[in-house]
Formats: sequence, C-alpha cells, structure tokens
Amino acid sequence: MEYLSLPPGYVTTKLAALAAGVEPSTIRDWVRRGLLRPCGGSTRRPIYRITDIHNAKTAAKPRRSTAA
Repeated sequence: MEYLSLPPGYVTTKLAALAAGVEPSTIRDWVRRGLLRPCGGSTRRPIYRITDIHNAKTAAKPRRSTAA
C-alpha cells in the first residue's frame, strides 16, 4: 500500500529513486551506507526529504581500492 498523501518535499523510496535517476535498491543501499536517512514513515515504508536525496546523490562515494 502506498501513501495517499505526503507533505510537500517528502517522497517514498520509489519516488526518491525516480527523482535521483537511480533504482530503488540504490536508495536502500544509500540508507545502509549511512548516506541517507529516512525522515519518517515506517521500517517497511520509509519516506525521505527531497533535499536529503539530492545531498546523498552528490556525496562522495567510497571507492574500492585496487591494490596490486
């Protein structure tokens, strides 16, 4: 079940992914990595601020080292 109405500037995981141009799994990965935090909702249906999504997208992502 989706939310019927959210406050302006807040989105679900699916809409956050659409806004960032990524897959919903990427949004969940950003949460797991600590780049993004839900601001409400429930564990199964979190909601996010649009500004937080933009900040997570532009944040420096850690890279894997390629030690020889």
